[in-house]
Amino acid sequence: MKKWEVFSLRTVRKKLLMVSKLAGIALVFSYIVSARLPLDSNTAFLLWFLFVVGLMLMIDFIMGRFISKPIAQLHQAAERMANLDFSLSCHVTSADEFGELSNHLNTMAENLQQALSGLEAANIRLEKEVEQERYLLAERKELIDNLSHEMKTPLGVIRAYAEGMQDEADVEKQQKYAAVIISETERLSDMITTLLDLSALENGAVQLASVRFDFVELVETVAGRLLIDAPDADFVFQYDLPEHKVYVQLDKGRMEQVLCNLFINAKKNTCPQGILKISLVEHKGELQVSIYNQGTPIPEEKLPKIWEKFYRDSNVSYRGSGLGLAIVAQILEMQNIAYGVKNCLEGVVFYFSIPIVM
Repeated sequence: MKKWEVFSLRTVRKKLLMVSKLAGIALVFSYIVSARLPLDSNTAFLLWFLFVVGLMLMIDFIMGRFISKPIAQLHQAAERMANLDFSLSCHVTSADEFGELSNHLNTMAENLQQALSGLEAANIRLEKEVEQERYLLAERKELIDNLSHEMKTPLGVIRAYAEGMQDEADVEKQQKYAAVIISETERLSDMITTLLDLSALENGAVQLASVRFDFVELVETVAGRLLIDAPDADFVFQYDLPEHKVYVQLDKGRMEQVLCNLFINAKKNTCPQGILKISLVEHKGELQVSIYNQGTPIPEEKLPKIWEKFYRDSNVSYRGSGLGLAIVAQILEMQNIAYGVKNCLEGVVFYFSIPIVM
C-alpha cells in the first residue's frame, strides 16, 4: 500500500471518521470563537447555536450524500435483482465499499442474465425436441395404423386366392389365381414403399437436392414414358411446351416423381377418347405448369381432400394407393412451390408455378 493511500477516503469508515473529526473540531473552534466575541453571553450563545444547527444540517447532507443515498440505490438494485429484473444497473460510482458493492451487483446481474438467457434458450430447444419427438411418435403411429388398415384388403385377397389354389385342380385357374396373387403382392409392395417414402419426406428424414436443369426436357421425358407405357391408351394426348430450354433450380428426381404422379392421376381420370394435356407457360419469371384431363369434375367440397393420404374418390372405378397426390403436395411444399387443383370445362386441371433461373 502506498503511503498516501493511508490518508485517502476510499472507505466508508474513513469518511465517517473524517466527518466526525471535522465536526468536533468545528464545534470546539466555534465555541472558542463565540466565547471571545465582544458580545454579551446570550448573543454569543445564540450565534454559536445557529452555527451548530447549520453544522448539523451540513453533516446530515454529507451523510445522506455518502451513506444514505448509496444504500438506497443498492437496496433498490438488490430488490430488482431479487425479482429477476436485470434491465437496470446500479449507478453507485463512489470509490469505496459502496462503489465496489455496486460493481459486484452489476457483474452478478450480468452473469445471472446470461445464465437465464442460456436456460431460456435451452428450454426452447428442449420444448422443440419434445415437440419433434411427439410429432415423430404420432407419425409412427399413423404409419402403423395406415399400413394395418391398407394391408387388410390385399392380404385378404392373397389369402383367398392362395386357399383357392389349394383346392383347385384346373391348371389354368391356378395360373389365374397365381397372377392375381402376384398382382396384389406387387400392389402391396408399391404401397408400402410409397408410404415409407412419404413418411420420410414428412418427418424430414429425406433432404431435397436442388440442381439446375431444363424443365421442358424433363416434361418431354416423363410424357414420352407415359405414351410408351400406354400404347393402347384410350385418350388423346396434347401438349403445349416452349420451343426453347427453360431452366429451374429444384430437386430433379423429386420433380420427376411429381410429374409422374400427376400424369398417372390424369390418365386414370381421363374419360374414353378424352383429352390429356400438359402445358408450360412462361409468365413474369415463372413457369406455370398445368396438367388437364377431360373427365368427371371433382365435387368442390372434395377438392381440398384430394391431397390427403389414402383419400380415394368413391366415384372412380380404378384402384389406387391414395398416396400419389399426397406425395406431390409434400414435395411441392418442401420447395415452397404454390400448387392447386380446379374444375374447368369438361374436366380437371392440376397446376403449380416454379421460378425460372438463367
